[in-house]
This record gives sequence, C-alpha cells and structure tokens, in this order.
Amino acid sequence: MEDMGTMEFGDIVRELRSELGLTQKQLAAQIGTSKTTISLYESHERMPTPKTLIGLSSIFHVSIDYLLGMDRTKWVDVSGLSDKDVRLVCELVESLREKGQ
Repeated sequence: MEDMGTMEFGDIVRELRSELGLTQKQLAAQIGTSKTTISLYESHERMPTPKTLIGLSSIFHVSIDYLLGMDRTKWVDVSGLSDKDVRLVCELVESLREKGQ
C-alpha cells in the first residue's frame, strides 16, 4: 500500500475495493448508491456522506480515519467467535507482525 500521507480518499477507496475484488457496481450495491457515485469518489470529484463513510468502513474493515487517510489501522471482525478463537486470531496476528519485522 502507498504511504497514507500521500493518498486521498478516492485512492484509498479504489485500493480497498480492488483488494476485495469488487467492481464499482458491486460496491455501490453494497452501500446503496450508484456506480457513478463510486466513480466520482474515486476520481476525487465527490465526498461521501457520514452515513456512507460508516458503510464503507464496515465493508472494508477499516476506520473512518483510515478512509480519510489519517490512520493506517485495519481491523478484523471477530464477532461470533468464541473467546478461544479470538485468542487464536490475536496470536496469529502477533506472529505475523513478528515475522514481518
């Protein structure tokens, strides 16, 4: 991923959408808007409403600060997992962090 300091909202949305393998039309359907609107976001011609930011945040598993280029933290939804499974996920994340250093 590019340095977040140089990325704008539209670039971040495009990158996250591509990482999930979604088309603009598929993403638009998930947040209840049009493909044209997604295109306008990605071309820096329009910014989303707060409600849309929340929807995008949920779909991409990132904070709104991340979408706005202010934070690099992504998150994982572990709802529905047992405490034991959550611990295993946390251990895996930590192991991967250590591996990457």
